[in-house]
Amino acid sequence: MDITLTIFGQSIAFFVFWWFCSKYVWPLFMGIMDERRQKIADGLEAAARAEKDLELAQSESTEQIKEAKTDAAGIIDQANRRAAQIVDEAKGQAREEGQRIITGAQAEIEQEVNRAKEALRSQVSAIAIAGAEKILEGSIDEAANEEMLSKLASEL
Repeated sequence: MDITLTIFGQSIAFFVFWWFCSKYVWPLFMGIMDERRQKIADGLEAAARAEKDLELAQSESTEQIKEAKTDAAGIIDQANRRAAQIVDEAKGQAREEGQRIITGAQAEIEQEVNRAKEALRSQVSAIAIAGAEKILEGSIDEAANEEMLSKLASEL
C-alpha cells in the first residue's frame, strides 16, 4: 500500500464525511443551537421586563405609601382641628352657662337683699312705733303716721 493512495482515500472519505455533516447534521445542530439561543434571549428579555416591572411596582408602591402618609397626616390634622374646635365650643358653652348661673345668682341675691331690706324696714318701723309709744306713753295712731313711716322706711 502506498501512503499517498491512503492519504488520498482518507482525504476523500474526510471530505465526504464533512460534506454529509455540513449538509445534514450541522443544520440540525445549528437549529437546536439557534432554538436554545432564542430561548435564552427570551428568558433574559423576560427577566429584564420582570426587573423593570418590579422597579415600577416598587416606585408605585413607594409613591402610594407617601400619598397614604400624606392623606393620613391630613386626616390627623383635620381630626386635631375638629377636636380643638369641639373643645373651644365646649369652653364657650361652659362660659355661657357659668355666666347664666352667675346672672341668676346675682338676681336671686338682689331679691334676697331687697326682701331683707323690706323685713328690716318693717322691723325698724315696728321698733320705732314701739319706742314712740313708750316715749309718748300712749298709743300712736298708725293710720295717721303711716306716711311718716313710709318716708322713714324709704330713707333707710
